[in-house]
Amino acid sequence: MNKPQITIKDIARELGVSPSTVSRALKDNPDISLETREMIHKYAREHNYKPNALALNLRTSRSNTIGVIIPQLVHHFFSCVLSGIEETAAKAGYNILVAQSNEKYEQEVKIVYSFLGARVCGVITSLAKDTAQYDHYQELLDNNIPIVFYDRICTGINTERVVVDDYAGAFAAVEYMIQTGCKRIFFYSADPHLEITKNRRNGYLDAMKKYKIPVDNSMIKFCDSREQAIAITPDLLEQSNRPDGFFAINDETASGILYSCKLIGLRVPDEVSICGFTDGAIAQSTDPKLTTVEQHGEEVGKSAITLLIDKIEGNSEMKSSNKIVRTNLVVRGTTK
Repeated sequence: MNKPQITIKDIARELGVSPSTVSRALKDNPDISLETREMIHKYAREHNYKPNALALNLRTSRSNTIGVIIPQLVHHFFSCVLSGIEETAAKAGYNILVAQSNEKYEQEVKIVYSFLGARVCGVITSLAKDTAQYDHYQELLDNNIPIVFYDRICTGINTERVVVDDYAGAFAAVEYMIQTGCKRIFFYSADPHLEITKNRRNGYLDAMKKYKIPVDNSMIKFCDSREQAIAITPDLLEQSNRPDGFFAINDETASGILYSCKLIGLRVPDEVSICGFTDGAIAQSTDPKLTTVEQHGEEVGKSAITLLIDKIEGNSEMKSSNKIVRTNLVVRGTTK
């Protein structure tokens, strides 16, 4: 078994001095005699003493730990964001504390208050799908803890944000599908209150408008998972005026559409075109491989942590900053 770490109190008891003497000696306080300082340092080295990081943070106004909230760790985009955050934070000498909201507002609130208790020096976060109240984030700001939102941002709080160009990505995807022959493209959407949903929806609508293709409410469905797509798509495909294209809010949903097309015997992309949004492992593991919009999650993570560190260290301007990461369309086998 590993030996428990010794504490300042342990050193004090063994050497017959007070804990405050040990603490000051370890900081080379000149009020402690050189002989006593050397004795305490020697004992600490021999017994592998390590300062308690949490205790140090509690005694100082600032830690070097950054809290990161991930809606879903299994999601390719979010794991790429986390990778970018970790790499840049380590180079800058910061630790990160990662927590997963599991797309639940209540869990997100608990995480924020745990970060407050841990005295993090900043927070990077993306909203859970059902988060519509933001008092917990305002409390961070009220305690002088800066925040950077990424991907799913909060427009009601004036702080730094990093987003991909959702509008341009959606417009480019839908325009390509139209240019390759699609005339009735459905959009599978996420929660309408999310900014990413609004921006991707607007990109879809503007591309359809540019080519004078009418859109009615039946062509926009609330469907943002593979399971939901499998549940609702077969009925749509069996209608006389069926879709000949689908633009999905993410790759998981697109894969569900592809499964449904195969289930009823439609050929992709000859009879139906499908485009997703993310470009993760799913996009390259389907048959045929998914056409999708690449989000560059690692770049999003690096941008978010850079903005936050600049804010923590006072290197940024007083006004809030926004960073937009460009997307690109990756054409594969589910479109012509």
